[in-house]
Amino acid sequence: MHTMHKALHHGGTMKTRHGGRMGLALAGVLAGGLLAGCSSDGGTLTYQTDYSNHQPLRVVGYPSTGSLETVQKAVWRLADGDADGLAALAVDDAHADATARTWVKAFGAAAEGDVTADFYDEGSVRQVVVLYFAKTGQTKEIEARIGEDGTWGLTLAEPDPAKATAKPTWAPPKPGGSGSRTTSGTPSGG
Repeated sequence: MHTMHKALHHGGTMKTRHGGRMGLALAGVLAGGLLAGCSSDGGTLTYQTDYSNHQPLRVVGYPSTGSLETVQKAVWRLADGDADGLAALAVDDAHADATARTWVKAFGAAAEGDVTADFYDEGSVRQVVVLYFAKTGQTKEIEARIGEDGTWGLTLAEPDPAKATAKPTWAPPKPGGSGSRTTSGTPSGG
């Protein structure tokens, strides 16, 4: 393998054991195959980059795959100060841009620290989630749901800063305190 690499690196050809020549075309095919085997699609690469660039999201309750991915992306967009990226997660565009800007302003700095997402309901088509921001002590109720296009997104309908930053009155002061459970199935409060 080292000999082949050396030959390819220097633009040459390589003799095989039988005296024939392996042309540059074959070398190109081999190099292309190696590169294709090491690459991933853009969505996976973006997710992996986002995942490695952010604090891990702590999870309580029973999220679905779709609701978890959507909430995790929302927290990342908040932490990045990316209102456009957050608005892109909306299931309805009516107030998405204004709401995303409001949320980023209100929760962006808090999302840079530890965040716990407490998932309520069963999550097959919609799920209420309370975000707990450890850095600031803030809480935020959000809703992840399947939109008309069949993909998961967020309900972004809070352009008013007072409404967007209001603490959910029903949510417990700490994650898992009112009936949601940890992903291991053990009640959080006792």
